Amino acid sequence: MAEDRRTRRTKRLLKAALVQLVLANGFDDVTVEDITEHADISRATFYKYYRDKQALLDQVVADVLAELQERLVPLAPASSRGFTGKPVLELFRHAREERDTYRVILRGEGHGSALRTFVDSRTATAAKIFADRAAHHRVTMRIDAELLARAWVGEQVAILQWWLEEDEPSMSAEEITHMLLDLSLRGRLWANGFDGPAEGLLDAPSP
Repeated sequence: MAEDRRTRRTKRLLKAALVQLVLANGFDDVTVEDITEHADISRATFYKYYRDKQALLDQVVADVLAELQERLVPLAPASSRGFTGKPVLELFRHAREERDTYRVILRGEGHGSALRTFVDSRTATAAKIFADRAAHHRVTMRIDAELLARAWVGEQVAILQWWLEEDEPSMSAEEITHMLLDLSLRGRLWANGFDGPAEGLLDAPSP
């Protein structure tokens, strides 16, 4: 048990060092030596657990996704029946708690690998929920589940990128979730201020 605690502490220190250094200098300019010096851990110990700094970044992303998924699991049954907004709110709350780690991921550090892994994971989860919801209500989806999920996740990622980089967030997680829920339930025309049908808008110039 003591060894396990030491291992967990070592890995936690290395991950924290990576996040702090990447935020300050960028992934490309951070070396394994930088990480071990910052964490006050030997290079031999680093290589005991990780092949290189990319492997450490991959683990950071995997841990964030695992923590998020653990928080979302209890919400899945209700989400598969209808829009509750709770999974989105939990995502934004988690991002607020792990702000620095999310910023590293969402900035595309590690040549975009962290962001791709994050987006692909969230997309797979969203696509399953959309498909399960359609099956529950016995309706046929009008848009491919994968495309719909990527559009949905893409919106959240873009908002997270903006929100987490603000020194003083202009909106709370609850306010953002409420707006995204309205957008999902009422659509973009409603969000743009239109209450009636889309007649006359389909041939309008793109924004």
